Amino acid sequence: MNLEIRGIHYNVSDATREFFDKKLLKLEFAEAFIHDLSITITRETLGQGFHLDGKVHFAWGLVKMVETDCYELYEGIELLVDKIEAVARKEKGKIQEH
Repeated sequence: MNLEIRGIHYNVSDATREFFDKKLLKLEFAEAFIHDLSITITRETLGQGFHLDGKVHFAWGLVKMVETDCYELYEGIELLVDKIEAVARKEKGKIQEH
């Protein structure tokens, strides 16, 4: 799985990358069929928190978008990873049914 983390109006620190790596261990079950994972962290202006976007590219060509808004960055990361995990489990279930 290729992971790309970008920041808009935010410099992605090593601590943030390590936190993502730790949280993405939940997706070990899906590493075989998630090809790319692109995450964009946008710091909103005027202290409104963070907006996180995730784009999940599956091996069979499907692309799913996941997003969340949160005032605390690390809380937002946890919410985003939970949503990505839910999408991956749903798609894995669909593929296994076929």
